[in-house]
Amino acid sequence: MSEKVKSFLRIKINAYDHKIIDQASKKITDVAYRYGSDISGPLPLPTHIKKFVVNRSPFIDEDSQEHYEVRVHKRLIDIFLPTPQLVNALTNITLPTGVDIEVKSITA
Repeated sequence: MSEKVKSFLRIKINAYDHKIIDQASKKITDVAYRYGSDISGPLPLPTHIKKFVVNRSPFIDEDSQEHYEVRVHKRLIDIFLPTPQLVNALTNITLPTGVDIEVKSITA
């Protein structure tokens, strides 16, 4: 890409399962390649880990605790010079359940 890119789509994908997020990013990149767009990604972003500690007993025995964690995996995909046909195809794509997508159109 030697010319300056004036507009691109930034797609941020979040999911609790890394296998599902990889499937979703594969579908999005396949659609972008089918319409001839250049892409950057999927770039893995840092996994957000939220930890919880809960007492097992309701009254005493503070030493007995359950430890839980929730991991949110993230990917970032940039699609350069999107066409209206590509945007229409991306809106009609079916993705696995449990995938959260945020799409931003950036113009420079």
